[in-house]
Amino acid sequence: MAKKSPRTLHDTFLDELKDIYNGEKQITKALPKMIKAATSPKLQAALQSHLDETEQQIVRLDQVFTSLGETARGKQCEGIAGILSEGSAIMNEDLDEMAMDAALIGAGQRVEHYEMAAYGTLVAWATAMGHREAAGLLQQNLDEEGAADKKLSKLAEGGINQQAAEAAHPSGEEEGVATDIGRPTNRRR
Repeated sequence: MAKKSPRTLHDTFLDELKDIYNGEKQITKALPKMIKAATSPKLQAALQSHLDETEQQIVRLDQVFTSLGETARGKQCEGIAGILSEGSAIMNEDLDEMAMDAALIGAGQRVEHYEMAAYGTLVAWATAMGHREAAGLLQQNLDEEGAADKKLSKLAEGGINQQAAEAAHPSGEEEGVATDIGRPTNRRR
């Protein structure tokens, strides 16, 4: 019986490509639900924009497979499935509108960070193996994921988080922080 040869970086690269391909397809099914759950028009627009980008990223992934002489197909991406499951749980919670938008941004950013890690690795491996066309296409996807993450951060920092915080603490005082002589009493002096 012949000994099976060890898997190579190319084999692992293809596995990771199949993983993110499936992950992107899962995301295209989740984003419409997130758009519907969001109340901020700016957040809805950002999520819709990312849905459009995600569909284009899948087209690029098809092109990557073709450039490698492979058939485009996915394998279950457990990482994205888990993150999306957590996001779905958030959408099923009875949150006020402001908290829901802030939580959706957080869920979206967890997805973006996973994708950035995956695409960063794929770009590095494609480059190392001399797959220039694949590396260029994957870099485009990575750049879009980074831009989407920054857009979500800008929305969060541009008012959504503050509005959610103010809704949680309408009196302006933080929970558990009593003031004495103008200083919080729960801090060391």
